[in-house]
Amino acid sequence: MSKKEKSIELLNKAVADELVAVHQYMYFHFRCDDMGYDLLSGLFKRTAIQEMMHVEQLAERILFLKGEVEMKPASDIKHIHDPKEMLETATMMEEGSVNDYNKWANECAANADSVSKKLFEALVAEEEVHQDQYETELDNLGKFGANYLALQSIERSKSVATGAQPAGE
Repeated sequence: MSKKEKSIELLNKAVADELVAVHQYMYFHFRCDDMGYDLLSGLFKRTAIQEMMHVEQLAERILFLKGEVEMKPASDIKHIHDPKEMLETATMMEEGSVNDYNKWANECAANADSVSKKLFEALVAEEEVHQDQYETELDNLGKFGANYLALQSIERSKSVATGAQPAGE
C-alpha cells in the first residue's frame, strides 16, 4: 500500500466514524426535542452539524489525494431514550474519535503526509470540545438530577405558552 493509499484509508475510516456521529447525534436531537429537553436537543443538533462539516473536510482531502470517498457509517445508531445514557454514549464516541485521530495523525506523519496529519490534529481539538460539552452536561445531571431535565421541559412549556421561539432553535 502506498503512503497516499494509507492516508486515504485512514481518512475514510474517519468519514465512517463521523457519519455514525452525525446519525447518532441527530437521533439524540430528535429524541430530546420530543421530550422537551431543548438544551440537550440543541447541543446534539449543533454537534451533528459540526460533524457533517468534518465529513466535508475529510472528503475534500480524500478527493485531493485522488481517492474515493466511502460514505458508509462504521456502525448503526443506538436507539437510546435515556438522556444520561445518550450523554454517556456521546462522551465515549468523542473519546474514541480523539484517540483514533491522534493515532492516525501520527500514522500520516510517518507516511510523510503532513496535511492529513494537520487535519486529524484539528479534528482532535474539535472532538475534545464536544467531549467536554457532553461531560459538562453529565456533571449537570449528576449535580441536579431530574430537576435539570425538568427545568428544560418547563422552559419549553413557557415558550410554547407565550408563542416564543424555544431556546435550542
